[in-house]
Amino acid sequence: MTGTDERMLSPDYLDGLRRRTIEQVRDMRAECLEVETGLSYLRRMVQGPIDIVTHEMRRRASGEGAKDLADIVADLPETLADMPRPAGSGRLSQTLEPTFIDPELGAELEDLVGDPQMGDVTQLANSQLSGLLGRLRTFESKVSELRRSYFEIIDSLQAEIARRYRDGEANVESLLEE
Repeated sequence: MTGTDERMLSPDYLDGLRRRTIEQVRDMRAECLEVETGLSYLRRMVQGPIDIVTHEMRRRASGEGAKDLADIVADLPETLADMPRPAGSGRLSQTLEPTFIDPELGAELEDLVGDPQMGDVTQLANSQLSGLLGRLRTFESKVSELRRSYFEIIDSLQAEIARRYRDGEANVESLLEE
């Protein structure tokens, strides 16, 4: 598998779905779910840094005195608990631990959170802090959009599986034989 596989995102990926066996359709769904789980993980991993940078920006805007890195770390439980999350799909991944993470997106996230600027946000100028937040949010948006694309594919595959059970083309007993 090659990450956010262009093959799966291709408009013709679902072509001929009715001619495929139910096992093939289930395999396609499992493959898409595996990629989506990795995307979900990456999204969760960028949300913490977004919360930290946003907290520091709010702290500065409130006129609160300067803090050092130790104060930021001490505030983490409150910071991470209080920040609202961007609107999502309302779906929870079937498994929270990914078995596969897109290497390019993983490297991009590592560059963002490994950026020396992220190491001590209290030392950044306001413009640097704003730029860092913009890069983090851009990454989160990109990953979220990819997840939505996979959800559409997964929904189509799930609908085909459900149709087969509803129309009698597949039966529950076949699941017990596997």
